[in-house]
Amino acid sequence: MFKLHLIRKGILFLAVALIVSSAATAQTNKLNRADAFYKAGGYYEAIDLYKDDIDKIKDKTELSKYLYKIGNCFRLIGNARQAELWYQKAILRQCPDPRVFFYYAEVLKMGEKYDEAIEQYQKYKVLAPLDKLSDSGIESCELAKKWKETPSGYEITNMRGINAKFSEFSPAFASADYSEILFTSSRKGTTGGKTSAVTGESFTDIFLTTRDVKGIWSDPKPIDENVNTLYDEGTPSLCSDYNTLYFTRCKVSKRDKLGCQIFRAKRTEQGWLTPDEIKISSDSMIVAHPAISNDETVLYFTSNIPGGFGGLDIWKVTRSSSGDDWGEPINLGNEINTAGNESFPYIHSDGVLYFSSDGHPGMGGLDIFKAKQQDNGAWVVENMRFPMNSPADDFGITFEKDREAGYFSSRRQGGRGSDDIYLFYLPPINYNMIGKITDEKTKTPVGQATVKLVGSNGAIVTMQSQDDGTFKFNLTPNTDYVVIASKKGYLNNKAKETTRGLTQSKDFDVAIAITSTEKPIEIPNIFYDYDKWELRPESKEALDRLVEILNDNPTVTIELASHTDSRGSLEYNYELSQKRAQSVVNYLIEKGIATERLKAKGYAQTQPKSVDASLNARYSFLPTGVTLDQKFIDGLTTEENKEVVYQINRRTEFRVLRDDFPEKK
Repeated sequence: MFKLHLIRKGILFLAVALIVSSAATAQTNKLNRADAFYKAGGYYEAIDLYKDDIDKIKDKTELSKYLYKIGNCFRLIGNARQAELWYQKAILRQCPDPRVFFYYAEVLKMGEKYDEAIEQYQKYKVLAPLDKLSDSGIESCELAKKWKETPSGYEITNMRGINAKFSEFSPAFASADYSEILFTSSRKGTTGGKTSAVTGESFTDIFLTTRDVKGIWSDPKPIDENVNTLYDEGTPSLCSDYNTLYFTRCKVSKRDKLGCQIFRAKRTEQGWLTPDEIKISSDSMIVAHPAISNDETVLYFTSNIPGGFGGLDIWKVTRSSSGDDWGEPINLGNEINTAGNESFPYIHSDGVLYFSSDGHPGMGGLDIFKAKQQDNGAWVVENMRFPMNSPADDFGITFEKDREAGYFSSRRQGGRGSDDIYLFYLPPINYNMIGKITDEKTKTPVGQATVKLVGSNGAIVTMQSQDDGTFKFNLTPNTDYVVIASKKGYLNNKAKETTRGLTQSKDFDVAIAITSTEKPIEIPNIFYDYDKWELRPESKEALDRLVEILNDNPTVTIELASHTDSRGSLEYNYELSQKRAQSVVNYLIEKGIATERLKAKGYAQTQPKSVDASLNARYSFLPTGVTLDQKFIDGLTTEENKEVVYQINRRTEFRVLRDDFPEKK
């Protein structure tokens, strides 16, 4: 949506008056008057004139063009719902202008009808394949759906004590304790009280509200008439001492050329002094939305001066000190500026630039973006996502210096007027890792285990688990973590977590089971074909887990043991089990495990399995503590149970021989 607020309202009203008066001398019908308002930007006035006489248009194609114009009028005054209805009517009557599909998609997006919007963007893309705005629109819809599902964590509150049923936007702190706010408004009480043909509201002035000790904001009052005039004034920006005000004024020059300029006013004990114009370009150009740096050496602004990338761009002028003249305007480049409109810049005390744009992918209308400049001068631009951004227009942000809090303006649903001021606040985000170390076999807690946390940010923290096996770490945002548990007589084990992409506080519950090396450790799911020793493909996953264990425990040397059931001769089974054990060792060597750390041993059927609690839980016919030798097998009553025991005895295990293998540096 082409949202320009202050830039358009005052200057276009005066243009409308000139055009309409001249048009009326030759043509008096409402449609011609409506066209005059439309061409001059008097969209609010044009709507009723179009609607009054539109039923007199008999030609279908001509009618579709007027329906399209009414849709444009509603879109440009910020009424997306009505615009949607009129674009529908224009499309049903086969409007010949392909842009009707693009703008229809835009207002559907602003109504959160993202899938329908994508369909219309695709139709426009077929008709205008060279216009990349359709691709940006489709991307915006896809992103918006994701952002709605994963809010950024900001808390948003409508400032109902400040907002009226008219427009309030572009707040700026006017005191060091943040108890005074200047903002732009078209509410009752503006200077002159004239109504804009663009919006149907009064021309804007700058208002002041103050907060008392109870946190209640006062009824806003317009500031000095030295600043507020019959023209549009707004978008205030103050220096760090809050005694110098930069703002925008839009008016007609002596030569009847239309434009907006930036002015500067000083505050004294008696009030604001008469402002001086900051001469950046000719009076006929748009130079608006000032954002002054703390030291007053950089002034960011919005403009349509030549040399830009689209509609409105963000520019800057610089100077060596606050007493010097400003230099030539510098465009911030195509990383910031697009073929759309970039406006409402704000420079944070930490150097981060905030601005609004309808050209970068966003949720709909104007979105607020933050941009950080890298050491090489390049900008990294980031959408502030939902809920800071909405499907409607979001713009005009200001921050407290040392806290992620402040105010911005938005036309989102649920407000009191067309544009409202909102409070935003990002609560402190806390991430905790709360874990427990247990014995993998017995499931009992393991106390006094060493727990080491390693972060991708380079941080390493080590602690001991409590007697009940528990531990706790505090984590930092946007970091990947590995937590490693170790204890003498156990194999190391680890878990991974990340805080990347998280925007709300979270506790991570981490359970790490470590395995005792006191007894052999069975490797499950190792399979061979009958009477073969080559590993079957489905065995690779279990062996890859063993590779990971050995990499996590780089000082251990192990014996790989293969066991057969008791069928077949002892001599044959020794040979078969030795080959099977060696096949596992060979696989581990191929995966980079040092040969010196591995020993293959075939035990044939000489070490039948003893039943532990876990086996008993799986097979109730196997008593805990019993050795599954041939005598026990012969005593079983069913062939099915005998086959189960044979399968249990056919196994691959490893045991730790030593834990002093030299670790690679």
